Amino acid sequence: MSEIHKRLQQKLAERAAQGNLRTLKTTSGLIDFCSNDYLGLARSEKLRALIHKEEDKYKLLPLGATGSRLLSGNHLLFEELESIIADYHKGESALLFNSGYMANVGLLSALPQRGDTVFYDEASHASMKDGLRLSFAKTYPFRHNSVEDLRQKLKHATGQVYVVVESVYSMDGDKAPLQELAQLCTEYSIALIVDEAHAVGLYGEKGEGMTVALGLQDQVFAQVITYGKAMGNHGAAVVGPKVLRDFLINYSRAFIYTTGLPTHALVALKCAYTLLPQLSSEREKVKELAHQLYQKLNKLSSIRCTPENSVILSVFLQQPRHLKELAAALQTDGYDVRPVMAPTVPEGTERLRVIVHAFNTEEEIEGLAQAIAKGT
Repeated sequence: MSEIHKRLQQKLAERAAQGNLRTLKTTSGLIDFCSNDYLGLARSEKLRALIHKEEDKYKLLPLGATGSRLLSGNHLLFEELESIIADYHKGESALLFNSGYMANVGLLSALPQRGDTVFYDEASHASMKDGLRLSFAKTYPFRHNSVEDLRQKLKHATGQVYVVVESVYSMDGDKAPLQELAQLCTEYSIALIVDEAHAVGLYGEKGEGMTVALGLQDQVFAQVITYGKAMGNHGAAVVGPKVLRDFLINYSRAFIYTTGLPTHALVALKCAYTLLPQLSSEREKVKELAHQLYQKLNKLSSIRCTPENSVILSVFLQQPRHLKELAAALQTDGYDVRPVMAPTVPEGTERLRVIVHAFNTEEEIEGLAQAIAKGT
């Protein structure tokens, strides 16, 4: 075995000894309390039929983009879809990226310049932190959802200042205090950037996200709209002023040096935007089911469940080392629930991450609550 093989095996052995070794697995036949398909669009036969019908309109386009959009990969469907996205999220323009991860990396590595300052919520997604690591700006975390801690940290600010948050946090499921943050950023001429990955589809009259739901689109410099969650698709877009779009086309390496999305992905996104306004009942149902589950779980003395008003619930045990055993027992009972362990979350905050969907039923909610009670 070569030295590099030994080194890699050692690192894997260390993680295995900590009980945190990641592996890929497939599941079938289990009740979904795990995926981000909040509204069921990823499994929607209506969306599938609409995509099939719409694709015929674009049969003269190549299947793949054939290159980066600055070379051979751009065509009118890109421009048409970006116009739809900008209008939907009440922005001046939009620019598509190949994933939510690449949108955050592409935006945050390019936009803040040397001498600038970025303050980010400590619970921000890994893609946001990775993008900031690639920038030349100074970066400072602030305590999760603490506007006061952010205000105190502003003494470190130089150059153009940015504040980066998620509207709904992917692990904790809680919401950012966007109104207070927007007020602070307006007061200090700070550019506010909001990742809407887990809010799009669920919040707003048409599922536009928290920024639009709160009427803050004119106070938020950029929204990151991700399509792999409630939209049931793939890819992402940065929504903001036209000058930002032009800047990213020129300076975002994650946009410049990658092949554009394939035609099928663009058609699927266009169709998802067609259906999204029609899903008001699904938006209400998933929130009601999540509230029912929250109430049932918080009657159990053996666990703690947070937050109260979210479709993303975290279940904490008194003994976190039993999380994997509980998840395995739940899967044996037919419920697809996964544990989230360090380093994905900080040590001491390991939890079951339970996702509620519009296609779940009250009987499934009751069954899961009983299974968790039995397992704890």
